[in-house]
Amino acid sequence: MNSIGKSPAFLGLYSQSPKGITNIARMTTKATKIPAAPFSRYQMFVIGILAFLQFTIVLDFMILSPLGAILLQELHVGTSQFGLVVSAYAFSAGLSGILAAGFADRFDRKRLVLFFYTGFILGTVLCGIAPTYHFLMGARIITGIFGGVISSISFAIIADLFPMQTRGRVMGYVQTAFAASQVMGLPIGLFLANHWGWHAPFLLIASIATLVGILIALRLKPLTAHLAAAHGRHPVKHLWKTATNRRYLVGFSATILLATGGFMLMPFGSAFSVHTLGVPLDKLPMVYMITGLVSMMAGPMLGRLSDSIGKYKMFTISTLFCSAIVLWYTGFGLTPLWLVILANALLFITISGRMVSAMALTSAIPAPADRGAYMSVNSSMQQMAGGVAAWVAGLIIVQTSTGKIEHYNRLGWVVVVAMLLTLVLMYNVNRMIRRPAVATA
Repeated sequence: MNSIGKSPAFLGLYSQSPKGITNIARMTTKATKIPAAPFSRYQMFVIGILAFLQFTIVLDFMILSPLGAILLQELHVGTSQFGLVVSAYAFSAGLSGILAAGFADRFDRKRLVLFFYTGFILGTVLCGIAPTYHFLMGARIITGIFGGVISSISFAIIADLFPMQTRGRVMGYVQTAFAASQVMGLPIGLFLANHWGWHAPFLLIASIATLVGILIALRLKPLTAHLAAAHGRHPVKHLWKTATNRRYLVGFSATILLATGGFMLMPFGSAFSVHTLGVPLDKLPMVYMITGLVSMMAGPMLGRLSDSIGKYKMFTISTLFCSAIVLWYTGFGLTPLWLVILANALLFITISGRMVSAMALTSAIPAPADRGAYMSVNSSMQQMAGGVAAWVAGLIIVQTSTGKIEHYNRLGWVVVVAMLLTLVLMYNVNRMIRRPAVATA
């Protein structure tokens, strides 16, 4: 839109009636068809550094999945106990996000991300030296307390610096962090674990994160535009009003269901591949690497596509395809390696399509002055829902004495139901963001 289209008077005039809302929606749709301007060098730096930051956060969480087959034997624990280790991170991250939400809009976002990133690095180092199951559990809690807030701050930075018309592209690039963690992180992590023990991947992540933190400290500019609106607001009151805002509750509900699928299937993915599908442990890095390469190429393209055809339409298409693939994949028995790779690649492409479009949609929900608080609470809901999902998944599936994972197909049906319910909630989000948000008092 031009400067007139962005003015408060224009928004006020067109938001007084349903017809006005329709006009805004039409103009927004037209705006997305205009070729987007190229990003500046600094914007490219921000996208790159946030992608690297997300890479370390995602890898720290995802590394437990391929290490699952090793940890179940090394620590002498069952599937329910392993699911609890995954949940420990998620629950602590969720609680931390809620506690931090009231303060999230009262500080420079750069300082905030550096504070929590330092704590995340410390927790990861503790995972890298954990001698027992219970020590590892405690280390995962510490990592979650700090790491769980970082993604929400990152998304607040994206919403601060990039308009809605380009957020699909930005989210697509940042989403490559998930794929990159598979292409580079997981295979290298598995290689290190197979040769030097399961502690080594965590120490590698901590080393990379330290370098990323130094770069953020040196190059990222302060982000303080939101502080004027936050002046004088009580943190607890701000948290309460954000958490109970009816508009924001729609976004929180969608996020809770969105988190269910990934957290249910992911923790036991490697054990399912090795013990049920028959993938040799030494071939597992190749599965993750090929899947990740495909996802890395798909992420930016899906981001551009979501900006072009509409973010909710992209979410709908991805969800329907993803549901079919989940039911197909979770019903596998002994499977040829090429088919396992194909199924994983298709699954992660559709997951990327869902995540890119969903993150772009939900980033438009909060008012600028509430972004930090909203993103923190939203991240907390995601982490807590994921923690419950991982725990429930550990109860649904069963590992036999031979190591085979059973009832994974039942898990697939639960995931599909959650994904289809999310479609309904995201439809409400899509309708709601056509009306501008009003900041909480």
